[in-house]
Amino acid sequence: MNPERGMSGRVAIVTGGARGIGLAIVEELHRRGASVLVADSGVSIAGDEPDASVAQSVAARLGGNAAAFCEDLSIPGAAQRAVQSAVASYGAIDIVVNNAAILRDAFIFKAVLQNWEHVIATNLTAAFTLLAAATPLMREQQKNGRAPGRIVNIVSSAGLFGNFAQSAYASAKAGLMGLTRVVAMDMSRSKVACNAIAPFAATRVTESIQPANDAQAAYKQRALRIPAHYVARLAAFLSSNSHDLTGQLFGVRGRELMLFSQPRPVARVLMSAGTQWDEGTLAQAINQNLAAGLTDLSTDLEFFNTEPIV
Repeated sequence: MNPERGMSGRVAIVTGGARGIGLAIVEELHRRGASVLVADSGVSIAGDEPDASVAQSVAARLGGNAAAFCEDLSIPGAAQRAVQSAVASYGAIDIVVNNAAILRDAFIFKAVLQNWEHVIATNLTAAFTLLAAATPLMREQQKNGRAPGRIVNIVSSAGLFGNFAQSAYASAKAGLMGLTRVVAMDMSRSKVACNAIAPFAATRVTESIQPANDAQAAYKQRALRIPAHYVARLAAFLSSNSHDLTGQLFGVRGRELMLFSQPRPVARVLMSAGTQWDEGTLAQAINQNLAAGLTDLSTDLEFFNTEPIV
């Protein structure tokens, strides 16, 4: 088999697949032989002004084995219709890539509930509903002898480090990482792998960064030089059946491939029996035993404030 066409016969749904990282993933999966449903409503970075022609033009350009699904996946029932569309067109569903995301940034003291709900619905709830719709079929297919499916969730370093004014976006992406772990566990008996990628690349999200200081301005300038195809190549690998990785969090920054740690206790103190957990006792326990492991408030933009290797 030609390794460049190693996904022939596989069927993928890629959300937010008409632009940026999602488009790069669509093109890479399609290049490797997969049939791809480009699920993208064509909205702005804030989630407004849907435009079906955005996804339709991508599907038309790719030609055979590519189709557009232009509904907003945060709308009830849309995820089920996306899965049904993929199955109707290509007979199965093997790969789900949850990439769609919008931004409605605001400092927490200026945040608006409606904006929070819209971001969570698009960036997290839509991913959940798509997986809830696709995984029963993926389980059944595996029972019937089809190669196990693959799930890739595109998260963000903002959800791991935090960033100013991104309470909704960071919370959604952190939630998507939690969803990745649970889906990996739930689907382990069916051998369906579920992994996450924190990408660093030039996207509409990167372009929308409003630097608050020189370090953030430098980060934006550097990020805009990183092409998305590096992320797409890792996503395609994680979408293949050439590995048994699951529940993992990877990062891609140009030619840098990273494995992120996941939250585990880094320090421990055993309080003596009968100890009063008063202010002084707890302060002493933390200062003497836990302080060295405390995490600072550096943002993702500051932590990765180095030159990318492209």
